[in-house]
Amino acid sequence: MRIFDIINKKKHGKVLTDTEIKYVVDGFVQGEIADYQMAAMLMAIWFKGMNDHELAVLTQAMAKSGDMIDLSAIAGKKVDKHSTGGVGDKTTLIIAPIVAACGGKVAKMSGRGLGHTGGTIDKMEAIPGMKTALDKEEFFAIVNKLGAAVIGQTGNLAPADKKIYALRDVTATVDSIPLIASSIMSKKLAAGSDCILLDVKTGSGAFMKTLDDSIELAQKMVNIGENSGKKTVAMITDMDVPLGHAIGNSLEIIEVVKTLQGQGPQDLTEVCLQLAANMLYLIDKGSLEHCRKIAENSIKDGSAFKRFVAMVEAQGGDTTVLLDTDKFVSAPYKQAVIAQNDGYIVKMDAEECGVVSMILGAGRETKDSIIDFSAGIIINKKYGDFVKKGDELAILYTSKQAALPEAQRLYNEAIVIGKEKPVDIPLVFARVEKDKVEKF
Repeated sequence: MRIFDIINKKKHGKVLTDTEIKYVVDGFVQGEIADYQMAAMLMAIWFKGMNDHELAVLTQAMAKSGDMIDLSAIAGKKVDKHSTGGVGDKTTLIIAPIVAACGGKVAKMSGRGLGHTGGTIDKMEAIPGMKTALDKEEFFAIVNKLGAAVIGQTGNLAPADKKIYALRDVTATVDSIPLIASSIMSKKLAAGSDCILLDVKTGSGAFMKTLDDSIELAQKMVNIGENSGKKTVAMITDMDVPLGHAIGNSLEIIEVVKTLQGQGPQDLTEVCLQLAANMLYLIDKGSLEHCRKIAENSIKDGSAFKRFVAMVEAQGGDTTVLLDTDKFVSAPYKQAVIAQNDGYIVKMDAEECGVVSMILGAGRETKDSIIDFSAGIIINKKYGDFVKKGDELAILYTSKQAALPEAQRLYNEAIVIGKEKPVDIPLVFARVEKDKVEKF
């Protein structure tokens, strides 16, 4: 078998055999297939695509290239959740304790942020003392006791994906739906949960900019999950506008606390309740309507917040900052962004808002960038709101005073104010199950 022949076969749009796909993945990971050959293979896939069976085999081969985590030591059905990334997306830290408070088990491995998208692990580390690297036994023990724990991804989870992604990044093959789907799902399969909920973001702040592309990606990932024996559902949620009012690590943890206490922004609360209800549905806690109701009740009766505090304490975090969020360290510099004229906010570019938070110090421009946990943005006016000239659109927080003028300018550019009230944007556009797409 030769890599040349496999590249040529896919270049002409032919279906690869299971053996050929595994040969490519294993050979590349082991260094037997050169980068330039794998780059040609990835470009052939970009142009010609893969059918559902090819994609399932590719994803399984990538998942099995490293550790396959066995969660059988955790009692009951385990449900995982993955978001394709966005701005102000702190949903994991809200829905994990909700699901745990309702009797579910969430053994979650999350990543760090890069560029304009925030990472769950960075947000967690804004809590003083919080440990996101736990050994397997400690991780399992916390999930068994409390129903949820969130840690960083292990070093050898789907190494094929890491190596392939690094090559995609420099060969203009990142934006391939089959390659995106296999990248995400290889890590989810390796993580070992029984069921998977996918939160596929769509809009200006998301990787998938259109609803059609987002649904296509969701269908591919759901099919991979189902073909691998995992009950899988995807929700298509909005990322044209940042989620909630807070962008930045400490600021987002404060918003997590408020939301779990029933005082969070309406958009963030609604998306989290829908995601949590679907996770509970996947592990057979009842109908979607019943699962929604018990998720709501966990916020009302305080059990979800108590579970979050207990999870943070079990992972070494200082819970006093959760019980009194004024104890979080405040940024030394802040500045308001002022509306320049009257009207409705008719556009709010989520990606540009994320870039502003990165400039302020809340995100990473490179993998080696140091996060300023206190930096970020509090959004006072969002898409659809009426503003008057002189109103505060947002407050910028930073430890780098010199960053404020550019951040202020860019935030103003991310906002468009018009005369007519814009049409409402749905928070959730669609729900995708195997062989079923339900648009809302």
